Amino acid sequence: MDKIFIKDLLVRGIIGINPDERERLQDILINITIFIDTRRAAETDNLEYSVSYSDLARKIKSHAEQAARLTVEALAHDLADICLQENGVEKVIVRVEKPEAVKFTRSVGIEIERERD
Repeated sequence: MDKIFIKDLLVRGIIGINPDERERLQDILINITIFIDTRRAAETDNLEYSVSYSDLARKIKSHAEQAARLTVEALAHDLADICLQENGVEKVIVRVEKPEAVKFTRSVGIEIERERD
């Protein structure tokens, strides 16, 4: 299976359970890997048989900025669902990080894998 990735998409949104996290925008770092068969797109040189990176990145960014989720787990789940709605996507790996959320760390977060039902 082929992989399409979006690496280090930095967005700003509300995420967290602490009162101060609910009032201010935070950096959220997102990495997405989608698994899709791109052979037909390659053979025809037609994007119709693949996924538009820019369109998917816009959907991910928009949702992450507006969702105001309490947990990175919930946001990652949302983003996986968005990716799996794209035609041809069989599996997705989503990594959501909160840079500088915990002292003495560069980042904390979660990585999940989901497959189309």
